[in-house]
This record gives sequence, C-alpha cells and structure tokens, in this order.
Amino acid sequence: MSWILGKKLEMTRVIHDGKYVPVTLVKVPTLTVAQVKTKEIDGYEAIVVEMEDGKKKTLREVPFTGAMTSLAKGDTISLDILDEVKEVEIVSTSKGKSFQGAMKRWNFHGLGASHGHKYVRSLGSIGTRKPRRTKPGKKMHGHMGLDTITRKNVPVILVNKELSVIGLKGPVAGSRNSLIEITF
Repeated sequence: MSWILGKKLEMTRVIHDGKYVPVTLVKVPTLTVAQVKTKEIDGYEAIVVEMEDGKKKTLREVPFTGAMTSLAKGDTISLDILDEVKEVEIVSTSKGKSFQGAMKRWNFHGLGASHGHKYVRSLGSIGTRKPRRTKPGKKMHGHMGLDTITRKNVPVILVNKELSVIGLKGPVAGSRNSLIEITF
C-alpha cells in the first residue's frame, strides 16, 4: 500500500474511451521523505513526508507499509509509482458550512407554507418532554460540514508527470487547494 499527498485544483472534463468523463484535477507537489521512524527508536514504524508547494511546507506522518520499505531520508516520491494503478482511495475534508438549520442540514421539508403558518422553516416537534434533555444523535440544527470524507475505488483517468497532475473520476470533497490523501 502506497501513499501520496496532493492539493485539489478544480473539476473539468476529459474525453476517455470516446465519452466525456468528469474529473477532479489534483496537483501533487514535491514530496520528500523528511524522517523514517523505526520501532527501536520511536516505538512504531512510520514515514514523515514533507510537501513543498512554493514557500509553504507541510509535514505529514504516514504509517509504514510494505511498499515503502526502500525509502530513506531525503528520497523524493514521484508520480512514477502510479504507472500501474487503476483505482485509488481518497481521504479529504469537506467544505465547512457553519451553523445551519434543520432544513439545510438534514434535508427536512419544513412545515406548511400556506396562510396562517408562522414557522415555515422550523424543525417541528423534537419528541417527548421526558427525559428533559435532547437525546444524542437527534437531527437538529447545528454545525454542518468539515467532515472527513473517504471515497474508495476511485478510477484514475489521467496522470500528467510533466505538470504533476492526477485526474480522478468524479468529485472530491473539499475546496480548492485543500489537502487530499491518496492511497493505493
């Protein structure tokens, strides 16, 4: 199992097998192995990867897997490891939508909107009066978004090594320039 860190660029469409296919473009900046953690020294096995995108540097720790045994400190991870890969798994963070009402957050239909109704977009009844608390998991208004989204078996449509861009079929959660973990 291998791992790459990228940044979401935008969505577009490409012609693949004679059809238009919607793809999300992901930029893979220069990835360098900053540290190799071993069980003897650190108590567990992992690799710390440094992502350099312009002036900004990001460090991310990756669990050690069998495919990463040949990596040492200072090695670079390139898109050559994606040559034989057809499908990947994506982990990203969705867009934050702040505090939202129940209609937007849970897709409730609301109350009647004809004459005489004051509370059209309200939640409605939330249940019994005992116990005098809101039970956990109740679908009510509150914070929406900023969830970790995982998509499995996402086809890789495009790999451009000159621009270091990957084209993944379909949408990827998150805003532009958000970090995306790609495992395969």
